[in-house]
Amino acid sequence: MYPVIRMAKEIVKFRNAPALPITGTHVSQHICWPWDIDLWMELNNGRTLTLYDLGRIPLAIRTGLWGALKRNKWGIVVAGNTTRYRRRVQAFQKFEMRSRCLGWDDRWIWLEHAMFTESGECTSHVLIRGAVTSKKGMIPPAQVLAEMGQDATSPPLPEFVTAWAEADLKRPWPPQM
Repeated sequence: MYPVIRMAKEIVKFRNAPALPITGTHVSQHICWPWDIDLWMELNNGRTLTLYDLGRIPLAIRTGLWGALKRNKWGIVVAGNTTRYRRRVQAFQKFEMRSRCLGWDDRWIWLEHAMFTESGECTSHVLIRGAVTSKKGMIPPAQVLAEMGQDATSPPLPEFVTAWAEADLKRPWPPQM
């Protein structure tokens, strides 16, 4: 089940938070609740991806993307991701989430999220290829940035982003199963 109440809490909590630059980092605190765990009593891998929404939506609000989405009746979608899981998050454990936009190209907006334990150890990291959409299809990031009043020039994308994008282009679609 989607964590609607937790999302509402995050939106209310950060509704008046200071604005962030488009590549600013949104930081939030969370707890792994019993309904987040799997049979091994740790944060479920699928739930981890769902919880990253708790960082992505407030990030969109604080950077001004949310306002552009509402004005234009646009939406945002995750079009792909690659995730690394490195440390367990157990029931009732507190963790910090950091979310930020790395940059964009002519088609995609690249985001990253990471979870950290209270001792500062990274538990997981996800790279997300996202897009802004309308009823007519995808909106070019340059148009989105212009609507946000931002410079459409992206910072250089890190090598791990471009390498994954290139590798993903080689992946057959549809899969041959």
